[in-house]
Amino acid sequence: MTMLYPEVKVAPPGPNAQAIIAVDQRYSSPSYIKEYPLVVERGEGPWVYDVDGNRFLDFMAGIAVASTGHSHPAVVKAIHEAADRFLHICGTDFYYDTFSRLCERLASYLPEMGPKRVFLTNSGTEAVEGALKLARHHTRRQYVVAFKGGFHGRTIGAISLNSSKVAQRAFFGPLLPGVIHIPYANPYRCPNGCAPNTCGDTCNPALMLEREWFVNHVDPREVAAIFVEPILGEGGYVIPPASFLQHLRRICDAHGILLVFDEVQSGIGRTGKMFAAEHFGVMPDILLSAKGIASGMPLGAIIARESVMTWPRGSHGSTYGGNPVCCAAGLATLDVVEGLLDSVRDTGEHLLRGLRELQARFPVIGDVRGVGLMVGAEFVDPATREPASAYVAELEQLAFRKGLLLLSCGKSTIRFAPPLVVGRHEVDVMLRILEECLVELALPRASPLPQPAAASVKL
Repeated sequence: MTMLYPEVKVAPPGPNAQAIIAVDQRYSSPSYIKEYPLVVERGEGPWVYDVDGNRFLDFMAGIAVASTGHSHPAVVKAIHEAADRFLHICGTDFYYDTFSRLCERLASYLPEMGPKRVFLTNSGTEAVEGALKLARHHTRRQYVVAFKGGFHGRTIGAISLNSSKVAQRAFFGPLLPGVIHIPYANPYRCPNGCAPNTCGDTCNPALMLEREWFVNHVDPREVAAIFVEPILGEGGYVIPPASFLQHLRRICDAHGILLVFDEVQSGIGRTGKMFAAEHFGVMPDILLSAKGIASGMPLGAIIARESVMTWPRGSHGSTYGGNPVCCAAGLATLDVVEGLLDSVRDTGEHLLRGLRELQARFPVIGDVRGVGLMVGAEFVDPATREPASAYVAELEQLAFRKGLLLLSCGKSTIRFAPPLVVGRHEVDVMLRILEECLVELALPRASPLPQPAAASVKL
């Protein structure tokens, strides 16, 4: 098998990319972020090719979406066959085989949850919105608990739960009332200021909810649900102690509150298990999935205990949710991912070892954490341990120019979320490029690295 490597023939953005970027900058919404001037022509496995013939190693997978790699043959075949039959009929109002089979398939995971029902959506954000409605409808309660650092999407209900970046919420108010935010359990950055990884149960934010909020601020009998990412995604790829989720489960059981796991980013094999919940031995009442569920086709799901999904006929629906082509892609994706779980765990361990070896040599890496192929490296000022946000921005841009696609999250964390098909070769290539970047960024420079070229293209 041919071993591929990144190949940058033309410094990006090349002439073809610049022409496309110019049109985009003229007509697309200014709200788009555009991390760096990558203009994609095609992808194959963990490799992305731009319109100027450059080849990039993808370690961000379209923000953890391209679970089976780019254009996996089995997924593409399923999409073609479904598209040849029909493109749309509306699963809210009518029946088709792939819709029913995908619901059955998703309900088969996490048997510890018991019998389940599934609602199919277009996205993770829509799954969050639907879960908010379901929780309030089922419990007849108004309040919802969410966590600082959490990210749940971009619609009004979802950003009401968010507490990741203020730009996601600014000037969109009034937002959804009744949302309570408490700290997330972060072993590296304890909310109470403990040294890294020294917290005991006294620092557990779940106990803060029980001992403070439920005593001084809100009656738990009015709380409908607790929305939590079992592994924090956009907020920094933080893995909480198992006791955090265990206490949340206990508190929910004690007060009739629904526990909702947002596994939009952590689910569908990303952690080496189908869902991250399996690592903690804690089962939610509602689980939300999207991103990697259909290898890039727009699809999401609300997976809830049958005893919880009690909303009546006509109370919730979606014109496009569970589109037949997307459902076909979802079924094919699950087939592929189920066969990748062992290799995801093995490759993830190899990735963690490599990053920790770099951490031992480069003190700017403050923490390395992760499971499977959901891994984060948090960069800090070695003297103060404060987040090194500007450094991470430079690192991301430098890696791009060397043919490596990375994305940051939190204040100063690089997330390593490649397609699940990567192996040790791709990890080693990534580590070599990352090391080159760390060495170069440590050298004295007269001025900072230039900003993304896309931002300087003139029309």
